[in-house]
Amino acid sequence: MTIFEQVSKDIIEAMKAKDKVRLQALRNIKKYFIEAKTAPGANDTLADADALKILAKLAKQGRDTAALYTEQNRPDLAEEEAAQAAVIEGYLPKQLSAEELESALREIIAAVGATSPKDMGKVMGAATKQLAGKADGKAISTKVKELLQA
Repeated sequence: MTIFEQVSKDIIEAMKAKDKVRLQALRNIKKYFIEAKTAPGANDTLADADALKILAKLAKQGRDTAALYTEQNRPDLAEEEAAQAAVIEGYLPKQLSAEELESALREIIAAVGATSPKDMGKVMGAATKQLAGKADGKAISTKVKELLQA
């Protein structure tokens, strides 16, 4: 079962359970999935890899928005946004710990033969493909810089 099919199935379950927050988050996910499926050149398909990219983006946006609401002293909105982000994160693969991320990046650096910060582009290209959905792009970038400068 694809992620798209799973989300569609979970929408029905959320409707039956009258879970408003989950239902709203799932409908938002499905909206973005449908937009991606009907985009020019998509051939009415959505690969799980593309679905994971969309989910990661939506989860990050939700966390950022919740933080913004918290800064603006709007706990009611922050709580709802954080709850929706948690629903979205449930569809993402388990995130790598700091140690696992460092280990994976060391392997990638060795594989591409990077030796200095000038090679960051090569490492980032391989790392973002290999670690898609498993680690935040900002965390990957920060760790790669740190490792290449060492």
